[in-house]
Amino acid sequence: MRDENGKMTVSEIAGSAQERLRRARQVIEIEARTIANLSDRLDESFVRAVDLVLACRGNVVVTGMGKAGLIGQKISATLASTGTPSLFLHPAEALHGDLGRIRAGDLVVAISNSGETHEINLLVPVARKIAAQVVAITGRGESTLAGLADCVVNLGEVDEACPMGLAPTASTSAMLAVGDALAMVVLAERGFDREDYALYHPAGSLGRRLMRVGEVMRKGREMPIVAAGTVVRDVLRVMSDTPGRPGAALVIGSDERLVGIFTDGDLRRLLKTADPSFLDDPIEDHAGRNPKFVDATVLVEEAQRLLKEHRVDQLPVLDDDRRPIGLLDVQDLLDVRI
Repeated sequence: MRDENGKMTVSEIAGSAQERLRRARQVIEIEARTIANLSDRLDESFVRAVDLVLACRGNVVVTGMGKAGLIGQKISATLASTGTPSLFLHPAEALHGDLGRIRAGDLVVAISNSGETHEINLLVPVARKIAAQVVAITGRGESTLAGLADCVVNLGEVDEACPMGLAPTASTSAMLAVGDALAMVVLAERGFDREDYALYHPAGSLGRRLMRVGEVMRKGREMPIVAAGTVVRDVLRVMSDTPGRPGAALVIGSDERLVGIFTDGDLRRLLKTADPSFLDDPIEDHAGRNPKFVDATVLVEEAQRLLKEHRVDQLPVLDDDRRPIGLLDVQDLLDVRI
């Protein structure tokens, strides 16, 4: 029923919303089921594909047409960001000169659900003539592409989530899942770790989390250092005169090794409980002993965890001999938006 203005009634709107949600859930369920079934299909061919990627001394060149090509771009980007040199090659452009991007020793990963994509099947023989090896990711193990490849990762027959069975949906989800699986297994085999990952992700929020303490710590004139025996009032003067006015001073002994840290919090506690004569006491009488500290190579993310866990605002940064080389203040993390 429509109202007098021809608009949908409340019940019609509610029914339409429920139907949309039903269809959306059906798509997600089909794609989830496809990926779950794919897990059982992985076999020695996948292991062979991993071996070929690990053995590749050139680039892993990923290629695919249409929607498969878009998936291929993501797979190539994932490989490149996790330690495997990779580039995406559009198959149509390849046939008009870009095949020169492929070199002997490269590995071509060709993606086609049907295995009969014309441009792909023209590209692969030339790539092999150049002396590149080929991994095919396809839904048909008896296809032309499968027959041209050195290794075939067979996705099997996939029912698309499209109600017409035409638009690539579940099949592209399967391609992406296999590509991610390939990249992650290779990552593990290479021993690629968080530090390696940080090297390839210097920008953005992820890159900032993976910065090292040495990149953000205060050092040189911005690091207040006082010798044991310095009286509190002089330490406060040093802290006030230090550029950036950090909320702490590092106390060192005659051997220049850290013996303690005096913070703004320590000062506030003294002002509440002590006689003002404390200003003439040696700083080590009121400094915190054995403070938590970090190495300059520690990831900023880990330093942030220590600050939060121990409820402190500053961390001394020490070298291997416990000599201060920097000071990490919680404000430094705010400045780089950690």
